[in-house]
Amino acid sequence: MKAFQTICRQLTRSKGFSVEPAPRVGFSTSCYSCGRKKTVNPYEKVDQEKYSDLVRSVLSFKGHSQTPESLFEEDTLLYGPVSKCKPLKRGEEARVPQNWFPLFNPERGVKPNATSDATIPLKVPLQRNMIPSVTRILQQTMTSDQVFYLERWKQRMILELGEDGFAEYTSNIFLQGKRFHKALESILSPQGNLKGRDENLESGYIESVQHILKDVSAVRALESAIQHEALKYGGLLDCVAEYQGKLCVIEWKTSEKPKPFIRNTFDNPLQVVAYIGAINHDANYSFQVQCGLIVVAYKDGSPAHPHFMDAELCSQYWAKWLLRLEEYAKKEKNQNIQKPD
Repeated sequence: MKAFQTICRQLTRSKGFSVEPAPRVGFSTSCYSCGRKKTVNPYEKVDQEKYSDLVRSVLSFKGHSQTPESLFEEDTLLYGPVSKCKPLKRGEEARVPQNWFPLFNPERGVKPNATSDATIPLKVPLQRNMIPSVTRILQQTMTSDQVFYLERWKQRMILELGEDGFAEYTSNIFLQGKRFHKALESILSPQGNLKGRDENLESGYIESVQHILKDVSAVRALESAIQHEALKYGGLLDCVAEYQGKLCVIEWKTSEKPKPFIRNTFDNPLQVVAYIGAINHDANYSFQVQCGLIVVAYKDGSPAHPHFMDAELCSQYWAKWLLRLEEYAKKEKNQNIQKPD
């Protein structure tokens, strides 16, 4: 037996003869298991020598890697800072308005009264009185994060443009917005047309909103004043019209950077629902509104971003607006107490 094994080992070492173990045969009732071929791993066919230099260079690269901080900075530059919602502490509940007032008026319908002329948009003149405006209330009740980001942006602009340059920049932004709204008012009025508009600063903005204007019809109000008689605030809304068949308070906004999401518009949704609540309880209007639309236009003419707000979303922002109203009233009360007699 030992002699036979020695002969086999010698034959194995020889070049002209090889001995391979016979494959194991498994008994199975399945024909598939008998004829199955071994699966070949595709990665085994890769030429390792060919790509070794490339792999070595990638692994040894010492470039700047992306971090969560750098990603947030890029998003801030592109879309502006995202409003962060802090998690509630244990035992802490979400704030609810103490003095609730309904957003919608159950005594009004969506359509105007038969006595009013729906073909002529309302334009109620703005009256200077003692009640605060929506804009003032929102400015006076900004969160600490909003104040921080606004001040940081201001200081960066002053550092880049100087005090005089920043003042000129803000003046030009205001002028562009004013001309943009004036052009839209001319277009949306019954006698308006695109040919009669000025071809200057607002032309890019008008081009930006062309695809939005195609879906706007049945204009009810333009640059019209509103006043909430119960909650004591007022303002000047841009437009009330139907957008894709839904009656909306429409606010036209301009921006130098993209705002593709409604969260990028900061307090604009609160402004819209404040106007909706006011118009629904203002005696100058015989109809009520249940939806809102924020349109962000761009100077370079790129397509504007529309942010539609249905009745449910408006109700959610209405609760937040009521909280801002209460905060404003509290601040005003404290300031009046601190004033000397």
